[in-house]
Amino acid sequence: MTELGDSVRVSVSVRTPVVEAFRIFTEEIDLWWRRGLRYRVGRGRSVLHLEPKLGGRLFETYDTRVRQRVFVSGTLTAWDPPHRFVLEWRAVNFAPNEKTEVEVKFEPTATGTLVTLEHRGLAALRPDHPVRHGESTTSFLRRLGLWWGDLAQALRLHASRGVPASAGEPE
Repeated sequence: MTELGDSVRVSVSVRTPVVEAFRIFTEEIDLWWRRGLRYRVGRGRSVLHLEPKLGGRLFETYDTRVRQRVFVSGTLTAWDPPHRFVLEWRAVNFAPNEKTEVEVKFEPTATGTLVTLEHRGLAALRPDHPVRHGESTTSFLRRLGLWWGDLAQALRLHASRGVPASAGEPE
Protein backbone atom coordinates (compact mmCIF):
# COMPACT_ATOMS: atom_id res chain seq x y z
CA MET A 1 0.00 0.00 0.00
CA THR A 2 1.31 3.43 -0.90
CA GLU A 3 1.36 6.36 1.51
CA LEU A 4 -1.06 9.26 0.99
CA GLY A 5 0.62 11.72 -1.36
CA ASP A 6 3.05 9.08 -2.57
CA SER A 7 1.81 8.42 -6.10
CA VAL A 8 -0.14 9.50 -9.14
CA ARG A 9 -1.86 7.11 -11.52
CA VAL A 10 -3.19 7.70 -15.02
CA SER A 11 -4.83 5.29 -17.46
CA VAL A 12 -5.60 5.54 -21.13
CA SER A 13 -7.38 3.18 -23.53
CA VAL A 14 -5.74 2.54 -26.86
CA ARG A 15 -7.47 0.73 -29.71
CA THR A 16 -4.72 -1.75 -30.37
CA PRO A 17 -3.84 -5.18 -28.94
CA VAL A 18 -1.58 -5.43 -25.88
CA VAL A 19 1.49 -6.53 -27.84
CA GLU A 20 1.18 -3.59 -30.22
CA ALA A 21 0.44 -1.10 -27.42
CA PHE A 22 3.56 -2.25 -25.56
CA ARG A 23 5.63 -1.99 -28.75
CA ILE A 24 4.35 1.50 -29.53
CA PHE A 25 5.00 2.70 -25.99
CA THR A 26 8.54 1.33 -25.80
CA GLU A 27 9.86 1.32 -29.38
CA GLU A 28 8.15 4.49 -30.62
CA ILE A 29 8.57 6.52 -27.42
CA ASP A 30 10.32 9.37 -29.22
CA LEU A 31 7.44 9.65 -31.72
CA TRP A 32 4.63 10.05 -29.18
CA TRP A 33 6.35 11.65 -26.15
CA ARG A 34 5.58 15.34 -26.34
CA ARG A 35 8.30 17.82 -27.22
CA GLY A 36 9.35 21.06 -25.58
CA LEU A 37 10.97 21.92 -22.26
CA ARG A 38 7.88 20.87 -20.30
CA TYR A 39 8.49 17.25 -21.39
CA ARG A 40 12.14 17.09 -22.41
CA VAL A 41 15.47 18.28 -21.09
CA GLY A 42 17.04 19.41 -24.34
CA ARG A 43 16.17 22.55 -26.19
CA GLY A 44 15.56 22.05 -29.89
CA ARG A 45 16.27 18.63 -31.34
CA SER A 46 16.24 15.79 -28.84
CA VAL A 47 15.63 12.06 -29.12
CA LEU A 48 14.23 9.71 -26.44
CA HIS A 49 15.48 6.14 -26.30
CA LEU A 50 14.32 3.17 -24.22
CA GLU A 51 16.70 0.21 -24.10
CA PRO A 52 14.38 -2.85 -24.07
CA LYS A 53 15.98 -5.01 -21.35
CA LEU A 54 16.31 -5.32 -17.60
CA GLY A 55 18.78 -2.61 -16.59
CA GLY A 56 18.05 -0.72 -19.82
CA ARG A 57 17.90 3.05 -19.72
CA LEU A 58 15.32 5.64 -20.67
CA PHE A 59 17.46 8.49 -21.89
CA GLU A 60 17.35 11.61 -23.99
CA THR A 61 20.09 12.75 -26.32
CA TYR A 62 20.19 16.40 -27.29
CA ASP A 63 22.57 18.88 -28.83
CA THR A 64 24.01 21.90 -27.10
CA ARG A 65 26.08 24.56 -28.82
CA VAL A 66 29.19 22.66 -27.76
CA ARG A 67 28.37 18.95 -27.96
CA GLN A 68 25.76 16.22 -27.75
CA ARG A 69 24.55 15.47 -24.22
CA VAL A 70 22.71 12.56 -22.65
CA PHE A 71 20.30 12.68 -19.72
CA VAL A 72 19.19 9.37 -18.18
CA SER A 73 15.75 9.71 -16.59
CA GLY A 74 15.14 6.03 -15.93
CA THR A 75 16.58 2.56 -15.50
CA LEU A 76 14.44 -0.53 -16.04
CA THR A 77 14.11 -2.52 -12.81
CA ALA A 78 11.41 -4.85 -14.19
CA TRP A 79 10.89 -5.87 -17.81
CA ASP A 80 7.97 -8.19 -18.59
CA PRO A 81 6.88 -7.60 -22.21
CA PRO A 82 4.12 -7.12 -23.20
CA HIS A 83 2.51 -6.87 -19.75
CA ARG A 84 4.51 -4.34 -17.73
CA PHE A 85 7.77 -2.62 -16.99
CA VAL A 86 9.09 -0.58 -14.07
CA LEU A 87 11.56 2.31 -14.24
CA GLU A 88 13.61 3.85 -11.49
CA TRP A 89 12.81 7.48 -12.38
CA ARG A 90 14.93 10.60 -11.88
CA ALA A 91 13.97 14.13 -12.81
CA VAL A 92 16.67 16.48 -14.07
CA ASN A 93 16.78 18.32 -10.74
CA PHE A 94 17.15 15.19 -8.56
CA ALA A 95 20.27 14.78 -6.43
CA PRO A 96 22.32 11.63 -7.18
CA ASN A 97 20.67 9.64 -4.35
CA GLU A 98 17.08 10.70 -5.18
CA LYS A 99 14.75 8.54 -7.24
CA THR A 100 11.12 7.61 -7.70
CA GLU A 101 9.50 4.72 -9.54
CA VAL A 102 7.27 4.53 -12.61
CA GLU A 103 5.35 1.34 -13.43
CA VAL A 104 3.48 0.91 -16.71
CA LYS A 105 0.96 -1.94 -17.17
CA PHE A 106 -0.78 -3.11 -20.34
CA GLU A 107 -4.09 -4.96 -19.90
CA PRO A 108 -6.39 -6.30 -22.62
CA THR A 109 -9.87 -4.81 -22.98
CA ALA A 110 -12.76 -5.52 -25.33
CA THR A 111 -11.61 -2.70 -27.63
CA GLY A 112 -7.83 -2.87 -27.25
CA THR A 113 -5.55 -2.15 -24.31
CA LEU A 114 -5.75 -0.25 -21.05
CA VAL A 115 -2.37 1.36 -20.36
CA THR A 116 -1.94 2.34 -16.70
CA LEU A 117 1.02 4.33 -15.44
CA GLU A 118 1.74 4.81 -11.75
CA HIS A 119 4.49 7.18 -10.58
CA ARG A 120 5.25 6.42 -6.94
CA GLY A 121 7.80 7.12 -4.23
CA LEU A 122 6.96 10.82 -4.33
CA ALA A 123 6.52 11.11 -0.55
CA ALA A 124 10.28 10.56 -0.17
CA LEU A 125 10.92 13.90 -1.89
CA ARG A 126 11.30 16.62 0.74
CA PRO A 127 8.59 19.32 0.80
CA ASP A 128 11.01 21.98 -0.48
CA HIS A 129 12.38 19.80 -3.31
CA PRO A 130 12.88 21.80 -6.55
CA VAL A 131 10.68 19.35 -8.51
CA ARG A 132 7.72 20.49 -6.39
CA HIS A 133 8.11 24.14 -7.49
CA GLY A 134 7.05 25.33 -4.02
CA GLU A 135 3.64 23.66 -4.32
CA SER A 136 1.68 21.87 -1.60
CA THR A 137 1.57 18.08 -1.88
CA THR A 138 -1.96 18.24 -3.32
CA SER A 139 -1.02 20.80 -5.98
CA PHE A 140 2.20 18.97 -6.83
CA LEU A 141 0.39 15.65 -7.29
CA ARG A 142 -2.33 17.30 -9.38
CA ARG A 143 0.25 18.94 -11.66
CA LEU A 144 2.24 15.71 -12.00
CA GLY A 145 -0.94 13.73 -12.73
CA LEU A 146 -1.90 16.22 -15.43
CA TRP A 147 1.63 16.01 -16.88
CA TRP A 148 1.47 12.22 -17.12
CA GLY A 149 -2.13 12.44 -18.37
CA ASP A 150 -1.03 14.73 -21.18
CA LEU A 151 1.63 12.18 -22.17
CA ALA A 152 -0.93 9.35 -21.98
CA GLN A 153 -3.20 11.32 -24.34
CA ALA A 154 -0.26 11.74 -26.74
CA LEU A 155 0.29 7.97 -26.64
CA ARG A 156 -3.42 7.33 -27.36
CA LEU A 157 -3.39 9.72 -30.31
CA HIS A 158 -0.19 8.24 -31.72
CA ALA A 159 -1.46 4.67 -31.30
CA SER A 160 -4.68 5.56 -33.14
CA ARG A 161 -2.85 6.48 -36.35
CA GLY A 162 -3.99 4.19 -39.08
CA VAL A 163 -7.24 3.43 -37.24
CA PRO A 164 -10.26 4.38 -39.38
CA ALA A 165 -11.90 7.57 -38.12
CA SER A 166 -15.15 5.69 -37.43
CA ALA A 167 -13.28 3.37 -35.03
CA GLY A 168 -11.60 6.14 -33.04
CA GLU A 169 -12.94 8.48 -30.41
CA PRO A 170 -14.28 11.85 -31.57
CA GLU A 171 -11.60 14.53 -31.83
